[in-house]
Amino acid sequence: MTDTDNDRPRRVPEPAGKARWRAELAARRAAIGPGQQVSEAHALAGKVAELTAGTVCCYVPFGSEPGAITLLDVLREAGARVLLPIVPPAPGPLDWAEYTGTSSLVTGRFKGVLEPDGPRLGPRALATVDRILLPALAVDHSGVRLGRGAGYYDRSLPLAAATTDLVAVIRDTELVPSLPAESHDVRMNAALTPGEGLIRLPLGN
Repeated sequence: MTDTDNDRPRRVPEPAGKARWRAELAARRAAIGPGQQVSEAHALAGKVAELTAGTVCCYVPFGSEPGAITLLDVLREAGARVLLPIVPPAPGPLDWAEYTGTSSLVTGRFKGVLEPDGPRLGPRALATVDRILLPALAVDHSGVRLGRGAGYYDRSLPLAAATTDLVAVIRDTELVPSLPAESHDVRMNAALTPGEGLIRLPLGN
């Protein structure tokens, strides 16, 4: 599951710079071939195996997002309880349910986006997790994350505990020096990339 461009109402208009970044990054991702996708997914699965946490929120990679369902299975095999997001019927915080294997995944509200079919735990399940692995188009050196613009994670992340490790999963080239930021943006503690693994943020401090 990922942020989606559908159901896009936002609290305030975004800075124009975010739209430009999204267009550029989307074009880069559109040029990525299947071979690169597979190799990156394999690399990320190896990197995520090194992360230990009791309960991890993750997502099912969609389209050209780096990673694959294998990443979820690696987390479970390492002993983590894995929660996946469920897109709500109206713009708001994400709901969550436990991932228990590929057989537990069904098509969600958006075509091609898979969600778990188990009992729903509610948005406040985020307050109980140790780490959140979330999708992003890019992250900058200070931890600013650029999503697709639907705002689901913007509404969800404030429900997480202050100690929760927030990790954006991106390609190595998507860790950039600076991105446009807004007052409601929640900063990432780290980025996870296929080549470098876990990169703690902010950089340069």
